[in-house]
Amino acid sequence: MASVVFDGASRIYPGTTAPAVDKLSLTVNDGEFLVLVGPSGCGKSTSLRMLAGLEEIDGGRILIGDRDVTNVAPKDRDIAMVFQSYALYPHMTVAENMGFALKIAGTPKEERERRVLEAAKLLDLEPYLERKPKALSGGQRQRVAMGRAIVREPQVFLMDEPLSNLDAKLRVATRTQIAALQRRLGITTVYVTHDQVEAMTMGDRVAVLKDGLLQQVDTPRNLYDNPANAFVAGFIGSPAMNLLIAPVVGGKAMLGDLAIDVPASAGSSVTVGVRPEGFTPSSKGFHVLVEVVEELGSDAFVYGKPADATVKFANASDEGAQVIVRWDPKNPPKPGDTITVEAIKSSVHLFDPATGERV
Repeated sequence: MASVVFDGASRIYPGTTAPAVDKLSLTVNDGEFLVLVGPSGCGKSTSLRMLAGLEEIDGGRILIGDRDVTNVAPKDRDIAMVFQSYALYPHMTVAENMGFALKIAGTPKEERERRVLEAAKLLDLEPYLERKPKALSGGQRQRVAMGRAIVREPQVFLMDEPLSNLDAKLRVATRTQIAALQRRLGITTVYVTHDQVEAMTMGDRVAVLKDGLLQQVDTPRNLYDNPANAFVAGFIGSPAMNLLIAPVVGGKAMLGDLAIDVPASAGSSVTVGVRPEGFTPSSKGFHVLVEVVEELGSDAFVYGKPADATVKFANASDEGAQVIVRWDPKNPPKPGDTITVEAIKSSVHLFDPATGERV
């Protein structure tokens, strides 16, 4: 096993001036499961491909263990990659697909068979070893792709959105299997996804990227509780955090009639972040006109607009956004109602409206 280090690694595609990945400095510890997450175009897949050797590096370097692999060919980096597409050979059986890389490498037949059987046991693929990919379900094909990576016994696993082609229920089941398998094998893993729920449930740590820049890397719990900036706050969490611009009057941020304490260093306005569970029903405070109620059985989420026209969303792109409040599922309001809530003090996050940084 080995650690992975991005040391100021950058990638600028020909014909562009803005880096796809801009001076990424990140350490993945030996045996760690690290997830790269962010919106489309943020540079997460490019970062993974740079680590794999499939993209050139225009600045900085990458290390696997103590070895600088910046200019090392992909086949010599001792990594194994699992792609979004299963990339299985249709004319080969499951066993042949899993052992093909070993065959090309000249591994003796007995050793190949032993490794394939061990991986098949780990992945519950023993009954399917003689089947061809067309006779497998999507989840089984993904496990075969995983098995092909496992038999190589690499120093690092690289996974590029491996669950994207699975249906919702199977994704949930497979992501828990992958996380449990990685912990069992102890192989350093870098996993790319745009799905922040996947990131939060699978990773030992999560690295959030935006526009090629690393925004924050931390444990899922710390990302949720202590986002470094408004982007991370709004991206991490499902449903998303409410981000609202509030004027500061007399040392208080005012959301309608709701007054929130702010530091003396705050300017004339501040971005107030409150997660849906951070609001609680109240007789006075912030008024929300209910538009939609999602009843999920164990939870209910109220979606609506601020009843006070002076309350604005933090991002101009949030023009169609709604305030989200978690509500008692046994007594939800109806569309058209106006609810009044206050913010739990410990649940309030404050950000600079200009820079997005935490106040």
